[in-house]
Amino acid sequence: MTRGGLFVTGTDTGVGKTVVGCAILRGLRGRGLDVGALKPVETGVGPFGPADARALATASGADDPPEDVCPQAFALPAAPSVAARHEEREVDLAAIDAALTRQRVRHEWLLVEGAGGLLVPVAAGVDMAELARRCGLPLLLVTRATLGTINHTRLSLAAVRQRGLELAGVVISHGPEPISEADAANLAELRDELGAALLGEIPSLGPDDAAEKHLDLDRFVP
Repeated sequence: MTRGGLFVTGTDTGVGKTVVGCAILRGLRGRGLDVGALKPVETGVGPFGPADARALATASGADDPPEDVCPQAFALPAAPSVAARHEEREVDLAAIDAALTRQRVRHEWLLVEGAGGLLVPVAAGVDMAELARRCGLPLLLVTRATLGTINHTRLSLAAVRQRGLELAGVVISHGPEPISEADAANLAELRDELGAALLGEIPSLGPDDAAEKHLDLDRFVP
């Protein structure tokens, strides 16, 4: 039965949520914790299935049914509600809730990864922030290292406060390319502003560099 976990969200799409989520799962699994993963809804899914969900499942080391790791998948790379409507479907919240319940029962610690940012629409009257509330887990916000990150991070943190959600902290993800001098100066300002809320910063990784070593894993366990 789950005693801890996180809901990983981002300031935008493509900011590194899956990289961070996989790093956390590998790191905690390496400490002997029984971890599980859930990607409630994934869009942009090709013929080989939901790539993000597969990566999370591999990082967790758990042999869970694919439908419990990713209960909702859509082909169009768009917001979940838009991708579902494109297929003349709706996001099945009951299926997500059922998968969440099963994963909670299976695992001691559960990582749930959202899609896009907090205000992305999921279904009628439900956005990603509301989905996070339904999961009942503290939020980990992943933000990018490039220009624009201060504004995006502040807006996302304001949404967390306005919704009354619990914030575990923030992780900065650099992505594959080195950042510019302007990016670096901007990022220094963000680090100072975040203070103790900053739980890690994943740089551009080399082939032998493990992302989990750049995270404060002690802050992610009960």
